[in-house]
Amino acid sequence: MEPKVKSQVREWTESIIIAVVLALIIRTFLIQAFKIPSGSMIPTLEVGDRIFVSKVVYGPKIPFTDMRIPGFAKPARGDIIVFVSPEAPKKDFVKRLIALSGEKVEIKDSMIYIDGNPVKSPPSLAAVSYYNRGDYGKEGDRIEVPEDSYYVLGDNSASSRDSRYWGFVPAKNVIGKAVCIYWPLNRIRILR
Repeated sequence: MEPKVKSQVREWTESIIIAVVLALIIRTFLIQAFKIPSGSMIPTLEVGDRIFVSKVVYGPKIPFTDMRIPGFAKPARGDIIVFVSPEAPKKDFVKRLIALSGEKVEIKDSMIYIDGNPVKSPPSLAAVSYYNRGDYGKEGDRIEVPEDSYYVLGDNSASSRDSRYWGFVPAKNVIGKAVCIYWPLNRIRILR
C-alpha cells in the first residue's frame, strides 16, 4: 500500500510544481492581472476594476535586467499603460499615454497640444478635459519629453497624480498595455 501512496504524493507534487512554473511564466512574459486602487482613470477605469495587462504587446522585460524581448508594437498615443511609478518604485500605476519621446506637450484650454497642434485622435484623448497642474503641466509651458520616456495622464484629470506632477515615465518602467476589464462582470470590455 505504501508505494501507491508515494506515487500519489509524487503525482500531486509534480502537478503543483508544473502549475506554479506555468503561472510564473505566464505572469512574467505574457499577461498579468491588476486591480485598480484609485479613481485617477474614471470613467475608463473605476475603483475596484480588475484588468488584464498584456506584456507581449510591447515586449516583456527579462527578469532582473532592463532588457526586453521584442514585442509586436511600440507604445502609442492613447494607449492605457501600466508602469512602475517613477516616484514610488514599489507601486504600479495605470495612466493614458499622451506624448512620446521628442514631442513637446502642452495643456491649453483643457486640451492636449502636441508640437503646437491640438490632439484630436484617438477620440479618448479629445473627449477629456485636462487641467493645468504641477511643475510639468503649467499653463503656457511646452514640455519636451526626453528620449526613451513618455508623458502620461489620468483620464480623471481633476484627481490624478501623473506626469504633470512628477514628470516622465522611463520606457524601461513600462510593464505593459492594459487590454481589458475582466471584473466585475457588468464592466467586462476591451479597453481603448
